[in-house]
Amino acid sequence: MRELKIGFLQQHNVADREDNMRRLYEGIIDLAQRGAQLIVLQELHNSLYFCQVESVDNFDLAEPIPGPSTEFFGELARQLGVVIVTSLFERRAPGLYHNTAVVIERDGTIAGKYRKMHIPDDPAYYEKFYFTPGDIGFHPIDTSVGRLGVLVCWDQWYPEAARLMALAGAELLIYPTAIGYESSDTPEEQERQREAWTTVQRGHAVANGLPVVTVNRVGYEPDPSGQTRGIQFWGSSFVAGPQGEFHYRASTTDEESIVVAIDLDHSEQVRRWWPFLRDRRIDQYSEILRRFRD
Repeated sequence: MRELKIGFLQQHNVADREDNMRRLYEGIIDLAQRGAQLIVLQELHNSLYFCQVESVDNFDLAEPIPGPSTEFFGELARQLGVVIVTSLFERRAPGLYHNTAVVIERDGTIAGKYRKMHIPDDPAYYEKFYFTPGDIGFHPIDTSVGRLGVLVCWDQWYPEAARLMALAGAELLIYPTAIGYESSDTPEEQERQREAWTTVQRGHAVANGLPVVTVNRVGYEPDPSGQTRGIQFWGSSFVAGPQGEFHYRASTTDEESIVVAIDLDHSEQVRRWWPFLRDRRIDQYSEILRRFRD
């Protein structure tokens, strides 16, 4: 058994960036003291989810990589001896920005990064205004705790992304996330959306025989423009095993700080029972490269 203790913070963010950072700092220390070896944070965890509006002023939130945040979390990782998955607004060059996950090794160095590939553009989620689609592909990041298949939020709806990470040797799939309810939808529709979000990711676990770790923010964040009623983020962060089984599923309403132990070796046993990779018809999949088959 190759046990990995995964910690995550499901956090409610506020407008005060220093307050968010302080609580992240305290939460990471607490998780490490409780035995976490890998700590996963939610999408764009330093600030409010600023993509509810299109404002050029919000580009001031972006930073270079390496930069202040990688130094902040790098020093914390080094002091605690943990691997941290962060999610940052990357300033690559003037006018060129990405939604980027950065993995910090336990010695404080940058193990690797992933730039979000699938960029949404929906009411209250105006990400195409801010983020250039990723251009460094689907490559797992090697760390002292394993090979991490890190993706970001909207990527979680795409089986192709999960599969490509699996084919490249990822040992688990990780999704920093910021997603919530549209207030005008009925409670029944809201629940269908949350369950669909959970189900599709558990499906990635099953189809690829890999654990999945998804960390979402929680709480209400208003729309600064007043055009919508804001977003009620639905939390529900979870860790699932390679057969889609829940190891833990967080609350829809509360902040949580959780440590979950998983067996990385179990994935190989599951793949022996269900050899989906063996039976793939790679000679018949060329049509998937078309946008749509008219």
